[in-house]
Amino acid sequence: MSNEKKSFNWKAITQHRLFLPIVCLLVVLLVNVIKTPNFFAVSIKNGVLYGYLVDVVNRASELVIVAIGMTLVTAASGGQDISVGAVMAVAAAVCCQILSGGQVSTNELMNSMALAIIAAIIVAAICGAFNGFLVANLGIQPMVATLILFTAGRGIAQLITKGQITYVRVGSFKVMGGYIGKCPVPTPIFFAIAAIIIVNLVLKKTALGLYIESVGINGSASRLVGLNSTMIKFLTYVICGILSGIAGIVASSRIYSADANNIGLNLEMDAILAVALGGNVLSGGKFSIMGSVIGAYTIQALTTTLYAMNVSADQLPVYKAVVVIIIVVIQSPVFRRSVDEWKKKRALKNNKAMEGGH
Repeated sequence: MSNEKKSFNWKAITQHRLFLPIVCLLVVLLVNVIKTPNFFAVSIKNGVLYGYLVDVVNRASELVIVAIGMTLVTAASGGQDISVGAVMAVAAAVCCQILSGGQVSTNELMNSMALAIIAAIIVAAICGAFNGFLVANLGIQPMVATLILFTAGRGIAQLITKGQITYVRVGSFKVMGGYIGKCPVPTPIFFAIAAIIIVNLVLKKTALGLYIESVGINGSASRLVGLNSTMIKFLTYVICGILSGIAGIVASSRIYSADANNIGLNLEMDAILAVALGGNVLSGGKFSIMGSVIGAYTIQALTTTLYAMNVSADQLPVYKAVVVIIIVVIQSPVFRRSVDEWKKKRALKNNKAMEGGH
């Protein structure tokens, strides 16, 4: 009985939706035990935490925030928002432009920090609402609808900053991408944690999570039972826009400037990968926020690992693509079904062999 219970528990663990994402993350980390033994070393220098692990958690913060929004959009609409990187750049441009008072560079705040942050988030929400209107109200494919801001977003950011990189060299602004006082933990990590907690609380304490899954699985059926599927899809794009705006503010604080050409560049691809690596179905329906978060950390761990192995920036995408393909294939339903069928055939063969022996 106890053996059956143990077997059942192990089966329940391996079939948990977070099992494979966690295993993939652990595999990427454990490679460093052989290749980069000092990867797991964490130290404090000048009152600040240092180490590869700290870099992984810190550098993945913006990706984690964006991946959460991408998960909701994917679950509700069965498509992806490829404009998140450009929305980050727009939010960063608005924030820095207000703080600098329109100057190219400033050593003091020309306007309130709260005003700049709120304005940046509102603009990001408007970008999300624009995408949501095209997808939910007009029925345009998500990839096509968000291609508009993907293409024009950085141009809008350039217009806001007048084609310049706007620098805000003020300590209070750098805090969001740096450190708070004597706290040794990088501030972006707290932003990522806050985003995870707040979104999870909203999804669990309200019926929004269930509504998103219902609309993603079958929008027509959801309408028949009284759900406003159009509004739910629209809302997920607004939330995605807001989270992208927050990520853009954090990213601009890291470099104390608004660089429209580089902030959030290619982050949309990593966000989609994070959703896929997290075990979420890209065609919509059931989703896992924590799966996407683990996927985001896996991607950053892979990037940091390759840098630690002295892989050049030019070669990085090749190695990264190979590893991601392997991970995605392992997590694919077809592969898992094939493994299950192989296990059943093997068990059947063993049973026949045992019966023949008797």
